[in-house]
Amino acid sequence: MRLPARAFVIAALGFVAGCGGLQSPISAPSAMTHASAMAPARTIVHHIRTASPSYRVLYSFHRSGNDGEIPYAGLIDVKGMLYGTTTSGGTYGDGAVFSISTAGTEHVLHSFGGLPDGALPYAGLIDAKGTLYGTTFRGGTYGKYGYGTVFSISTAGTEHVLHNFGSGSDGVSPYAGLIDVKGRLYGTTRYGGTYDPSYGGNGTVFSISTAGREHVLHSFGGRPDGAYPDAGLIDVKGALYGTTSGGGAYGNEGSSPYRLGGTVFSVSTAGTEYVLHSFGNASDGNSPYAGLIAAKGTFYGTTSTGGSGCGSYGCGTVFSINTTRKERVLHSFGGDSDGARPHASLIDVKGTLYGTTGDGGRYGLGTVFSISAAGSEHVLHSFGSGSDGNRPYASLIDENGTLYGTTIAGGKHGSGTVFALKP
Repeated sequence: MRLPARAFVIAALGFVAGCGGLQSPISAPSAMTHASAMAPARTIVHHIRTASPSYRVLYSFHRSGNDGEIPYAGLIDVKGMLYGTTTSGGTYGDGAVFSISTAGTEHVLHSFGGLPDGALPYAGLIDAKGTLYGTTFRGGTYGKYGYGTVFSISTAGTEHVLHNFGSGSDGVSPYAGLIDVKGRLYGTTRYGGTYDPSYGGNGTVFSISTAGREHVLHSFGGRPDGAYPDAGLIDVKGALYGTTSGGGAYGNEGSSPYRLGGTVFSVSTAGTEYVLHSFGNASDGNSPYAGLIAAKGTFYGTTSTGGSGCGSYGCGTVFSINTTRKERVLHSFGGDSDGARPHASLIDVKGTLYGTTGDGGRYGLGTVFSISAAGSEHVLHSFGSGSDGNRPYASLIDENGTLYGTTIAGGKHGSGTVFALKP
């Protein structure tokens, strides 16, 4: 029996009893078996100063309205207006594209209906010459529960599907957003590709023109090149860099070859892939669901598990890695005080890195944190004190010294929020 869109999203979010909080949104094969054995997030207490910055909720999404709900992705700024997506809700229940002013006025630009325009947009948007581009995890030509799409949408709300995944080895279910490199778009699919069809494929890196011509650059094979690229890419001097949440040299732990592990990789626009680091060795982290940022020749990212905190499986890390493949853990999350299980990429604001955790913190429902390049971590806000929202799973954006972000739950109506925070 097919789940309705909201039920599908809630099931995918993976609330696992006894796991210490929300788990990874889209699980790799056998990940639920692994998750049930994870230690609770609240095992290590660090003495970390908690600030009281200016925090406010701009908008609370309605569970029963048409404005969307469960905003899994972050926001972008286009000429002073913020734009984003909700994974569920909207007129047809399959997600929406919305705009919101910094004063909190929200407007739905498009409600997804599954067929043919896509469903469940987990990823955010990009702006390329005034047109917004994004992906949906499901829907498209092959049905409401199809294999996902790449779409464009104007700021006035005119939506157009550029590509429907699932026609062959072109990839399945893009979980991440796109980047624009010299007028061509690049992205990843979580599943599909050439290898390992018994698991639905290990995912791909693809390029697509704004006219809809799609090309697969690389199909992941699991070991050693990685599996399940959940995050988007970044462009550094013409090379693309990203992460996979599974696979790699150490991705064969347990009964599934893709449990834990993960990689940092580069791929050329011609399709040559190279692994910079494989996670899963000692306490260096596991399962990076987030992408990378580059700052002064060094890459920074997060892992959702691993590290030296929270018992056997860890509560995640912030790490750095340079182009000579030297990886360093800057911070291991401990749960109660400093957060746990970060799923979002970091941002760099004048040399300080900012991010979110989907779990942990004072109330166990996630945090906003800052961290220096030397590893000094500082919690800016712990979610769950009231109607402030909870479970921030997206990256932040900085607009004139104020951070803006989303939560997938909480708020006045329990369906997520858009928030602002001034450090």
